[in-house]
Amino acid sequence: MTDPHMPPAPVAEHRFPCDTCGSDLRFDPGAAQLVCDHCGNTEAIAGAAPRSHAIAELDLQTGLAADLPSAEMEETRVTTCPNCAAQVEFEAGKHAAECPFCATPVVVDTGTHRHIKPRAVLPFALAEETARDAMTKWLGGLWFAPNGLQEYARKGRKMQGIYVPYWTYDAQTRSSYRGERGTVYYVTRTVTRDGKRVQERVQKVRWSPASGRVARFFDDVLVLASKSLPKKYTDALEPWDLSGLAPYAPEYLAGFRAEAYAVSLEDGFAEARAHMDRVIERDVRFDIGGDRQRVHDVDTALSDLTFKHILLPVWLAAYKYRGKTYRFVVNGTSGRVQGERPYSAIKITIAVVLGLLAAGVIGYFVAQNK
Repeated sequence: MTDPHMPPAPVAEHRFPCDTCGSDLRFDPGAAQLVCDHCGNTEAIAGAAPRSHAIAELDLQTGLAADLPSAEMEETRVTTCPNCAAQVEFEAGKHAAECPFCATPVVVDTGTHRHIKPRAVLPFALAEETARDAMTKWLGGLWFAPNGLQEYARKGRKMQGIYVPYWTYDAQTRSSYRGERGTVYYVTRTVTRDGKRVQERVQKVRWSPASGRVARFFDDVLVLASKSLPKKYTDALEPWDLSGLAPYAPEYLAGFRAEAYAVSLEDGFAEARAHMDRVIERDVRFDIGGDRQRVHDVDTALSDLTFKHILLPVWLAAYKYRGKTYRFVVNGTSGRVQGERPYSAIKITIAVVLGLLAAGVIGYFVAQNK
């Protein structure tokens, strides 16, 4: 239990000085180690557990009761963007920056954010250059995208490496249900059409009561704990290979930013529970069998509820182009790209004109042939 009389946890600092020159080290996705851009020195991640190391879950009821041990909590220095409300961690000594999510200039406040410490991190596997290439290739495939934006993106500033917060939930479920099983059959009837009597087959369904039990263990139901990016973009970055999760070590964050979670543990579980209910209903329908199913009631008991806070890697670019912000996200391990699809009014106009011309030419030749 957290002791209210104990001093607060120290503010987490993700800066690691180089033993050779004193400059800040950063995590190198390609080499999976710390590297100094100033002198080229490299260092292994000290104390990092192997990827195969089991990542311990936390008891969900204890977390919901805000009764986690002090060792599971930490404080980080964050600022809230006035435009998109992102809560992003900033380096010590930095007092002004640009929000990586919407490119809005922000002034870093001096407050700290006390939150549940991450249990695991999926380290970046793609370097910034690789992510940028994936983004520009994706933009190049959008014919209606403005050429100016494509060129701006190619020559723009580097992409930001952001660790985005997620919750994962585990649960053992046992459900009893009541419903009906439908069996399709056909009957033949005589009808009158156009003054003639004809026979037709009519589909009918015979319903019978059904009940039973289903059970399923849910492992790592993933819920986005950020509100900074549209969920449709982050969902489209899936799947995430959570088998690559490593026990949390701050060295993985060196040279990157980490977003604080904005979705509470309780709200995250509500979303996870809705996902579980949908899967359980699918299991129930499968168990009922038959050709059709009606589900009247499902009573689910949950046990072994656990959770963990994890960080997943995203390369992010936010570009202001002609007064509008365009955001693009790249999965930091797979290279999958999503973003706001920009449209060029000029290209659309040209396409419409060409389409009308083509239709006119086709119409002309059709008329001549007639």
